[in-house]
Amino acid sequence: MSDPTPLRPGMIVGILGGGQLGRMLAMAAAELGLSCHIYCPDPKSPAFAVAAARTIAPYDDESALAAFAGSVDLVTFEFENIPVDTLRFLEGRVAVFPGSGSLESAQDRLAEKRLVSGLGIPVAPFAEVSKQADIYSALARTGRPAILKTRRLGYDGKGQALIRAGDDPVAAWRAVGETAAILEAHIQFEREVSAIIARGRDGAIRAFDVTENIHEGGILATSTVPAAIPDEIATEAVSIAARIAEAVGHVGVLAVEMFVTAGSTRPRLVVNEIAPRVHNSGHWTSDAALCCQFEQHIRAIAGWPLGDPSRHSDAVMTNLIGQAVERWPSLLSEPDVGLHLYGKSETLPGRKMGHFTRISPRKGG
Repeated sequence: MSDPTPLRPGMIVGILGGGQLGRMLAMAAAELGLSCHIYCPDPKSPAFAVAAARTIAPYDDESALAAFAGSVDLVTFEFENIPVDTLRFLEGRVAVFPGSGSLESAQDRLAEKRLVSGLGIPVAPFAEVSKQADIYSALARTGRPAILKTRRLGYDGKGQALIRAGDDPVAAWRAVGETAAILEAHIQFEREVSAIIARGRDGAIRAFDVTENIHEGGILATSTVPAAIPDEIATEAVSIAARIAEAVGHVGVLAVEMFVTAGSTRPRLVVNEIAPRVHNSGHWTSDAALCCQFEQHIRAIAGWPLGDPSRHSDAVMTNLIGQAVERWPSLLSEPDVGLHLYGKSETLPGRKMGHFTRISPRKGG
């Protein structure tokens, strides 16, 4: 569809996906006077509890999608595993931001690497692995250690296998399910960071402060701002994210995860992954920035002016994974802590159940 007029308070935003990101988007939309309609196949979706309407149906149910499109003024999504065909079907009926171009570029790790490297932005050496025999030529290109990753549907460390010196590459191929994959050289890095920006319909870009991340078992454990990197590297990280957003015509929040590696004269950035959506490493913004990433996304897709992303406090966000959510009573009694629970009905190992952010007076960055 052609670019629609900006939304007005009282209009309805449709959200594909009903997880915690959809929940927090719906809450931010409500603060701006907008209602949300959540579309998700999972009847236990935590976003349903805070939305004005819900549709429980598969993402390929064209009848349900058509009815959904007819009930909302605009559609967005909360995670990148929505089928691209779903977005394309909706785009013929209602405004969709970000569009299918943003989604498609981030769904396939091989396409993502080709996009970023094609922009002249550093990525890890990589090679396509479409069948078992490809592993050997791929390893010749990447060296060892290397990480074999499924091209689609992997997240939080899932769908990945490390190949070290002496390891049998075929075992890694079997570990990822003998499916289309990409082999990436293992990067020795000093730290992991993410740049989170928002791009409006008019092309305006605003950036949150670059965040330093620590992962445990492939799952984000903590995010800290300010990141312990030089100002010029933080500026470069934001520039990289902006170039990617502009290349795909992205509208909304976009996160780019990067490695900071040692360079001959100064640190160097290497892009790891793109997320065309609000992101776990941006959760600190709800407690330490005037306009959080969720409000910023709603502003961007609605065609409204972007908000002030300035950080008023230093912050450390910690994910509550699995049984760690049982810390909630003690966290409520701590000063300078913002607690966010996702309302999920079942606690499982490795499942993100909530997060908390500890803020302190801003000292720098």
